[in-house]
Amino acid sequence: MAPQNADNKKYLESRSLGVAMWGNLFMAAAGMLAGVLSNSNAIMMDGLFSLIGFGSALLGRRISRRIDAGPDKARPFGYAADEAIFSTFRSLSLLGLVLFAITNAIKSIYNYLSGMTPEPLNFAPMIVYFSGIGLTCAILWGFHHFTWHRTGKSSSILRLEAKAAMFDGLITAAAGAGLGAIYLFRDGPLASVAPVGDSVIVLLLCLLAIGSYVRDFRGGLGELAGASASPESVAAARRSLRSAIAEDGGALQDMSVTKLGRTFLVTVYYNPGRPVSAAEIDGLNLRMIHDARKALTGADVLLVITEHPRRWPEALNPF
Repeated sequence: MAPQNADNKKYLESRSLGVAMWGNLFMAAAGMLAGVLSNSNAIMMDGLFSLIGFGSALLGRRISRRIDAGPDKARPFGYAADEAIFSTFRSLSLLGLVLFAITNAIKSIYNYLSGMTPEPLNFAPMIVYFSGIGLTCAILWGFHHFTWHRTGKSSSILRLEAKAAMFDGLITAAAGAGLGAIYLFRDGPLASVAPVGDSVIVLLLCLLAIGSYVRDFRGGLGELAGASASPESVAAARRSLRSAIAEDGGALQDMSVTKLGRTFLVTVYYNPGRPVSAAEIDGLNLRMIHDARKALTGADVLLVITEHPRRWPEALNPF
């Protein structure tokens, strides 16, 4: 597959997010309509997930258009943090919806056990809904996944959208299978749970989803907090800089790697061991950036000339 330039990557990402917007809007409208017609909380929850997906795709599209913009007066460190903020708060919003759905499901089950009979489910609209939404989720996942590969697997936004489409499809399939089983066996083995089978399915699906969204939230929060990147990324950055350091002849005192959205910041604490000019430092820094980007897409290198690692020795520590 031919490599894409920056403008083409941005176009492909924007197009994919545009498809996500309208696909999620369609699924949200279909879910809410089918949820009302069928009296199904599971389908209504599926529609609400899609509505959040529409909003996140809209916001993600705006972020992707300026994600590569360099530092300016308003944002002296650039706009890379916007992607991490997006991932973090989308995961948080989905967690909120999951917890809301869990609360409602538990309440419905409790009311049933207390003697209150919920409205019966209408299964007729469900067949059309599950067929159409399942196909839509599969198309969205394929489109996002293919675009993510074409753009060099560097977009956290596209990766999250593909993951969300896949998970939405799995939830839809599981809900369809569960409600189908309740319909087939509502007068047999599942007679005791059929009146609240919808709430039971919602509860199980939410418990299945919550772990994934917690991991996404923690990952985005870690990026915003400046946590170290994965050990694999740190090792790749270290290997990529060996040649430049060896040729310059200095000593690497320390190195840190942080990830923010789709960008990596490699901070190199370097002792050249000799007097050097600003031009030599600039040349070495540019060489390191060039080499680091071969290993980590979108990497930047901050070269710090020092005799010490990232933490001052106790004898010099001003804090």
